[in-house]
Amino acid sequence: MTLPATGQPQRLPIASDEDVVRVRQLVRSVAVAAKLSLIDQTKLVTAASELARNTLLYGGGGSAEVTAVRNGLKRGVRVVFSDDGPGIADIDLAMTDGWTSGGGLGLGLSGSRRLVDEFDLDTEVGRGTRITVAKWSR
Repeated sequence: MTLPATGQPQRLPIASDEDVVRVRQLVRSVAVAAKLSLIDQTKLVTAASELARNTLLYGGGGSAEVTAVRNGLKRGVRVVFSDDGPGIADIDLAMTDGWTSGGGLGLGLSGSRRLVDEFDLDTEVGRGTRITVAKWSR
């Protein structure tokens, strides 16, 4: 999906609301270090917050792996959210604009996808979900 990382991945567990906050803080600090604009930092942190919350609420917890990445002269941040939860049974419904099952920020997966430059969803019922997002400097 993205080109080789420029930094070591930092992996955080997502097992509580406090972990969601820690993921958000880490994503912001890596985005600042990658010199993303304030607007792009905010977009990435917002998407990461929603996806971390989804990992906790719907995946039963999991992890986030945050990495500074480079693509030529562009710098960016890649975040991989993984869980071993029930998976997403209806991907089309889950990706529908405005659809939310409640409890999150109300962005849903489609809103999170719009906030980032790259979005990859890998899920299987009974196996869990892995969502990879990336945001690049302009």
